[in-house]
Amino acid sequence: MRSGLLVTALMSSSALCGAALAQEGGVALEEVVVTAQKRSENLQDVPVSIQALGQAKLEQLEVADFADYVKFLPSVSFQGSGPGFNQVYMRGVASGGDGNHSGSLPSVGIYLDEQPITTIQGALDVHVYDIERVEALAGPQGTLYGASSQAGTIRIITNKPSTAGFKAGYNIELNKVEAGGTGYVAEGFVNQPLSDTVAVRMVGWSKRDAGYIDNVPSTRTYPTSGVTIDNDGVTRKNYNEVETHGARAAVKVELGENWTITPQVMGQVQKAGGFFGFDPDIGDLKVSHYYPESSDDRWWQAAMTVEGKISNLDIVYAGSYLQRTTDTEQDYTDYSFFYDTLYGYGAYWTDDAGNPVDPSQYIQGKDRYNRISHELRVSSPQEKSLRFVAGLFYQRQAHGIHQDYKIDALGESLSPSGHQGTIWLTEQKRVDRDRAAFGEVSFDILPSLTATAGVRFFEADNSLVGFYGYGAGYGSTGERACFKGPVISGSPCTNLDKRVKETGNTPKLTLTYKIDPAKLVYATYSEGYRPGGINRRGTLPPYLSDYLKNYELGWKTSWAQNRFRWNGAVYLEKWNKFQFSILGANGLTEIKNANEAEIKGAETDLTIAVAEGFTVNAAAAYTDAKLTANYCGATDSAGVPITDCPVGSIDFPDGPQAPKGTRLPITPKFKANLTARYEFDWKDFDTFVQASAVGQTSSYSDLRTVEAAILGKQQGYITFDVSTGLARDSWSLAAFITNLTDERASTSRFVQCAEAVCADKVYVIPNQPRTFGLRFGQKF
Repeated sequence: MRSGLLVTALMSSSALCGAALAQEGGVALEEVVVTAQKRSENLQDVPVSIQALGQAKLEQLEVADFADYVKFLPSVSFQGSGPGFNQVYMRGVASGGDGNHSGSLPSVGIYLDEQPITTIQGALDVHVYDIERVEALAGPQGTLYGASSQAGTIRIITNKPSTAGFKAGYNIELNKVEAGGTGYVAEGFVNQPLSDTVAVRMVGWSKRDAGYIDNVPSTRTYPTSGVTIDNDGVTRKNYNEVETHGARAAVKVELGENWTITPQVMGQVQKAGGFFGFDPDIGDLKVSHYYPESSDDRWWQAAMTVEGKISNLDIVYAGSYLQRTTDTEQDYTDYSFFYDTLYGYGAYWTDDAGNPVDPSQYIQGKDRYNRISHELRVSSPQEKSLRFVAGLFYQRQAHGIHQDYKIDALGESLSPSGHQGTIWLTEQKRVDRDRAAFGEVSFDILPSLTATAGVRFFEADNSLVGFYGYGAGYGSTGERACFKGPVISGSPCTNLDKRVKETGNTPKLTLTYKIDPAKLVYATYSEGYRPGGINRRGTLPPYLSDYLKNYELGWKTSWAQNRFRWNGAVYLEKWNKFQFSILGANGLTEIKNANEAEIKGAETDLTIAVAEGFTVNAAAAYTDAKLTANYCGATDSAGVPITDCPVGSIDFPDGPQAPKGTRLPITPKFKANLTARYEFDWKDFDTFVQASAVGQTSSYSDLRTVEAAILGKQQGYITFDVSTGLARDSWSLAAFITNLTDERASTSRFVQCAEAVCADKVYVIPNQPRTFGLRFGQKF
């Protein structure tokens, strides 16, 4: 009911997200500058569907991390299992099940300044402080941004060093999660000119997110062996605390009038304990797990941007090296218990004397990423009637994969060689390579009519080599399937060594018509792609690349002397042979192409300077994403999806796993937000009050009909945030409450193994419960 009220209120007012704020002491809206098209432009002049949250807006909305800003981006949805492990989707281009280390590349690109930071496990959870803006570019960005920008791109733009003068600031925050723990944030920055041509900017942060999931006492008896386990050693209240520490340092060097070099180093350590979901059968925000659970996510990036001019051409080089390391521990007793209960799985797991052992499992994982990227581009003067942007791009991402599935007392004869106590081992190296040449040309046919054409030519190269599976004493995979000695350190031998290459191009065509200096409309055809790859079950064929075709009409308008800004777009997207990940035999992820889908939608944002000091920002997106062909769950020998699978047929007696017309998972049909802020003088203080509402309708976590029913529907919800504060001179003080009504929203639902096996243990990943906070800051 509340979701319906929000839908009605927002649609009736055409209200959507604000990327700009009212100027202090006035009623006009500020100009928002973005770099979405690889050059600085006024947001209102860019014929792309963009939402931009500037630094002031990020601070006002209490944005500190990924989950905080995504909720204010209606075209963006996500699912995941905790900080740093979230899969990002835009405009409903989601099939579910992504994020496996040997799975599909992401469909949404994440950039830190000019450099890509997308990894398979999930978006880096960059702490948001001293950030100039966050840009969300909806729709395929395949021409300028490439492979992992099939459905859109999110860009985090940092504040750069400035030679204009000394600046510094800091914030200190304390917060308390209701029925949970206490957290804090300490963050600060310094900008110091070293000369007229050199400046340095240093930023640091330390943060603790309070836990709110309780691991409660429980026991579990395995039917085959009769072994009973308990979790006495790992029970704990507020089980899922997160500690985050990081820093950023950048130097700006001006070389004459035309050239600037900006090297930057940024790093972060994020340690999370526990589990971020709960078991509704046990209780609200409660779970019963039996082994330690944690993640240690460490990354650093060294980057350099060189900007300059040759004649009247702008030259930009952007290069980076990113290294990410994640160490994880995960309870896996659901898998072992339900397979034992249904299939007597525990009888296979014995010591070397043949005696049954405790069959409960846990996982120890190590993922080692490194990514190198280089981009060189040139652009002509923006004021010319004929102008262009062109460039070359190269990136290489290597991913070392270690997944160790443990049964402590397992006999050596059943373990992979050199890994006693291991039931299943993955030791692999994955390398994704991408080379591209791209360009866009714009021509002013008339002073008010511009045509833009672009294309990206790419070469993708994906390889996967190493070992996966059981030891020589069990099964037909693992060591029994090895065909040569070890290639990857730590593996007993090699049973997988495959590589797939492909070339292609993604075109774009846009017509832009300026109705007047404050209003434009545009029409776009664009394409995005995601490369194919290798299934780690070596007997399966590689999966094919998938393409997204986008047909879009949009508008950018300002009214009433720039007191009222309304932007929006409507679109039709066709997603062909899209990659779909499922848990196959033995819970091993398989990627197959899954026919076709069509997505129809609309997104719009609005900002109003109602009166001096009083602004209203709102945003919403409507997404109707459905299959346009049956998903039968199989492909032919060439990897092409099979669509003819009627009920009662020999190969498909139960018919399609998802029939034509089935909604795509994860993305709600409607998502919206609304923020009202009033700034006023009170005595000698600058004072504000603010309220925000964020809501969305229901969604499912799986495409397949049976599995979606097992996991259950994610119900729609609305959450409310309120804040107030005052400031004088250099200091400010603010109090806030997020999730005011303590709404228990579900951001993801999943089971540990194949849904039909683990159907009795569905976990819900919730939003954070109601949180109270107090923040003090100063700027100099």
